[in-house]
Amino acid sequence: VQLQASGGGLVQAGGSLRLSCAASGRTAMGWFRQAPGKEREFVASISWDGGRTDLADSVKGRFTISRDSAKNTVYLQMNSLKPEDTAVYYCAASGVTAWESRRIGAYNYWGQGTLVTVSS
Repeated sequence: VQLQASGGGLVQAGGSLRLSCAASGRTAMGWFRQAPGKEREFVASISWDGGRTDLADSVKGRFTISRDSAKNTVYLQMNSLKPEDTAVYYCAASGVTAWESRRIGAYNYWGQGTLVTVSS
């Protein structure tokens, strides 16, 4: 399974970006991020049908995860970006569960990552 994330870039604090990732069938999808010197952390996940979502507390109210089944694409809409959101963002597909999950171990397939840099 090949996952391709796109949409990263440089944005000023308070700005917005939308990340996209080709979805991988009827399975849960997630977004994780890893900042320099830190461990990879959960950002958002969505169930196979888009009916259930979960967001990390640090991004609630600012980020939204969604999926378009017709386009087979998962999106991460990021608004009100902060410098602390700077990280490489990874798209992941479960292949194990159809339901959203915060666990890295629930995801078997990972994209190459896309860099998001938020300047202050």
